[in-house]
Amino acid sequence: QVKLVESGGGSVPAGGSLKLTCALSGAIDSRRCVAWFRQAPGKEREGIAVIVSAGFTRYADSVKGRFTISEDSASKTLYLQMNNLNPEDTAMYYCAYDRDEIERGCRFGPLIYAYKNWGQGTQVTVSS
Repeated sequence: QVKLVESGGGSVPAGGSLKLTCALSGAIDSRRCVAWFRQAPGKEREGIAVIVSAGFTRYADSVKGRFTISEDSASKTLYLQMNNLNPEDTAMYYCAYDRDEIERGCRFGPLIYAYKNWGQGTQVTVSS
């Protein structure tokens, strides 16, 4: 069983920065996808950034150039550095993990994959 715990959310003014952290524990597979999603009130959950162990990252257009995803494999920690935040970034942010299966694995669509393991979320609020 895999457990994910997010932290680092908070309230910042527009133009500010935050760094989110996701601590993973349990049986983490070497072939994996680890991702950040967010969900604003009244909106669908959106995949915004992912690291795939196959060797690439992906970002949603809405955050490209402002957000950076990184991972410390040794400590099983996932990060999301968020810069130049704007009110449209206000949402609950979640991290997600899944094993990258050989067939139909998460690497084929890492920002839309149906991840099975989720954290409880951390709130980010950006004021104008």
